[in-house]
Amino acid sequence: MGEAMSGTPTAAGAQHEYEVLASEEVYAGRVISLRRDTVAMPGGGTSVREVVHHPGAVGVVALDDEGRIVMLRQYRHPIGEYLWELPAGLRDVDGEPPLETARRELAEEAQLAAQRWSLLATTYSTPGFCDEMVLIYLAEGLSDVSRPDGFTVEHEELDMTLVRVPLAAAVQQVFDGTIRNSLAVIGVLAAAQARTAAPRLRPVDAV
Repeated sequence: MGEAMSGTPTAAGAQHEYEVLASEEVYAGRVISLRRDTVAMPGGGTSVREVVHHPGAVGVVALDDEGRIVMLRQYRHPIGEYLWELPAGLRDVDGEPPLETARRELAEEAQLAAQRWSLLATTYSTPGFCDEMVLIYLAEGLSDVSRPDGFTVEHEELDMTLVRVPLAAAVQQVFDGTIRNSLAVIGVLAAAQARTAAPRLRPVDAV
């Protein structure tokens, strides 16, 4: 991914190299792990940074021929609320390309397949303390499929609601505060912009 951005630099000279001088694993869980890094800071000092490692995730804006997107209402325990979200999932299968993860998640959660795929955006969810990166795809040309063999609906997914919402209505729901999941907010707004402004999108296999 590129870092270039037009504008005038605010400081002269080379960037500081934030070398990790020491690292200690604090916790290792089923999905995430936590480590404590001692990092060299500008000016010669050091500082400790707690970092949550996450395998990454994908999200899918599934847009049908009538201009509606697939939204899921799912309970999220950390905040104790239901959220409207996109079909999405962890990149927790070793060696699985992210696009294939997106295809699998769309089939598992929405029982849909898509003929056309585009990469809309990549985002770091909470870079202040976590390295999770999410790739958000646009899926078009939808068709019904069965869930993949071996997949079982369980836990919060047993309580999940699936609806199709006109894209313009979903955009308004972002501004109303109805859609608050960050992945969904980015995906909805990016899809709307892609439809109206036709920006140049990256290759679907980019990361």
